[in-house]
Amino acid sequence: MAALFRDGRLTAIPRKTARREQLLGHLASTLFEPGRAYTEREVNEALLTVHEDCAALRRYLITGGQLARTRDGGSYQRAAA
Repeated sequence: MAALFRDGRLTAIPRKTARREQLLGHLASTLFEPGRAYTEREVNEALLTVHEDCAALRRYLITGGQLARTRDGGSYQRAAA
């Protein structure tokens, strides 16, 4: 995991699914509190602390099941482990 980061920032989003899923699990557990609702802006701000492509990371977190989004997209929450 450490090889993906330099100076606390993600250097690249892994292409290999298994490696990306490992990264996303790490990001979800370190950036988002369980049971707390986040706005899209809050999710983006948290993801921007590690990588500039917050939209891609947000999409991967949702499709990978680490973050859940309400149907209207107004609220996000870390998925249960």
